[in-house]
Amino acid sequence: MSSNQLSKKPYWTSLSGFMLNTWVAVACTTAMTLFGYDQGVFGGIIVTDSFLETMGNPDANLQGTIVSLYDIGCFVGAMTTIAFGERFGRKHWLIIGVIIMSVGAILQATAFSVAHIIVGRLITGFGNGMNTSTAPVWQSETAKAAWRGKLIVFSMIMNIAGFSLSNWMTYGFSFLGGSVSWRFPIAFQLIFSIILLSTVPWLPESPRWLIAHGREIEGAEVLAALEGDGAKFDSPRIVAQKMEILEAVNLEREHSPSWMDILKGNTGNTGMLKRLSLGLGTQWMQQLVGINVTSYYLPLVLQNSVGLSNTTSRLLAACNSVSYLVFLFIGLYLIERSGRRVLMMAGVAGQAVSYLFISALLSQADDTARGARFGAGATSFFFLYYVFFGICWQGVPWLYPVEINSLSMRSKGAALATASNWISNYIVVQITPTGIQNLGWKFYLIWMVFNVIFVPLIWLFYPETANRHLEDIDRLYRENPDLVFVLKHKEAYQMARPQRFIDAELEIDEKVKHSPQSDKPETECVERSA
Repeated sequence: MSSNQLSKKPYWTSLSGFMLNTWVAVACTTAMTLFGYDQGVFGGIIVTDSFLETMGNPDANLQGTIVSLYDIGCFVGAMTTIAFGERFGRKHWLIIGVIIMSVGAILQATAFSVAHIIVGRLITGFGNGMNTSTAPVWQSETAKAAWRGKLIVFSMIMNIAGFSLSNWMTYGFSFLGGSVSWRFPIAFQLIFSIILLSTVPWLPESPRWLIAHGREIEGAEVLAALEGDGAKFDSPRIVAQKMEILEAVNLEREHSPSWMDILKGNTGNTGMLKRLSLGLGTQWMQQLVGINVTSYYLPLVLQNSVGLSNTTSRLLAACNSVSYLVFLFIGLYLIERSGRRVLMMAGVAGQAVSYLFISALLSQADDTARGARFGAGATSFFFLYYVFFGICWQGVPWLYPVEINSLSMRSKGAALATASNWISNYIVVQITPTGIQNLGWKFYLIWMVFNVIFVPLIWLFYPETANRHLEDIDRLYRENPDLVFVLKHKEAYQMARPQRFIDAELEIDEKVKHSPQSDKPETECVERSA
């Protein structure tokens, strides 16, 4: 297709504005719901008698390997996206990821050996790594500016909704017995694949990707369709959006460091390497606070550590997933009002207290009636842990890498953060069954210590990004290239946007308002831009 004309009328041109944005949101949120479902489903599978018998009753170490190799697949999928995703485009890469993930799901649902299930887990993970690296980008590049934050946040809510659904699915099917008790919950993820393969192919490509690859007219057509209200590709506001995207693309091409520059630390004098490290750090901390000790294994934890029955463990895990989802809405309310730093510090403090009491109560839990009471107390603190994580930590690690990195590093920083999430996820998921088996209640002290360490780490090193324009962060590091300890710079940690940034913005607005260029007719400006 030429960059100057559309060869034929695309399917999506029958929709515009709200309806087109809605259908793109349906596709992207379905991808994130599938991610949540797939992440949670094996927590119920790994304690299913039929599954364990089919796999030859694997020991704790092999159980960890079966579950965690999914994360290795996700890591490879994310790294493959970094290397090849830009070439294929957002929607085509997502379609490929969904197909690969579907093949993996079929292999898992039909598995009769450990090797078979591992291959299925790796392939499913590979496709999911592609999807989770692509869907949020496609969503952010197609949504209207006023809707972008809400839609991405809604995607994370649906991610947890998928996680909750998987817990209830495995609980319900546990009453049936036989292989259907684990094969159907695994196969159910194909429903999400069908929805994606029925919607994504006829939806528009990212306008930013089209414009960045020389397909400017097609990109402007997509912008106009997403805008709605009768906008056309040559409408003034659409031309302005197109020119803004072109300017951003050119800036990235001119100033974005190569991967070799990043490895060598040659990223300029605006603190790029420090900012990249902070973005990656949020993803590593998210794993080391212990969330996937329970996300992947809560039924196993309640069964082996607390001593609950299989059925009760499944039921409590399912109930906990609903509680987790509810408290996530509180986090969405507080994320702009409390700031990133306060939320992260409050979260790790509360999570540390939760793990402290979990360890203390489990150390007293034995086979007597007294032990059952201590086990029940420990269970309540597992629930409390999810309250703190849902409110304080579910959203920030996905948001902070985008906010802290400069424009020229934003896409690379987000991609590396996603890959970092999966490799750290693998480590935690691999060691958990063995840790529970060998260390018992002492295993949870490890995660308590990590949470305690992260309180001063965040306080000392992490700048506040709430109530800031992304350009404010660039300016902060440009003016303070030696910035490491944020407490030395009030502007780096205060909640309110620094007044001088507000004044500078007002001054620029006044200059633009009174410049001769602003008096030119709108049509002349459009012709010059086009």
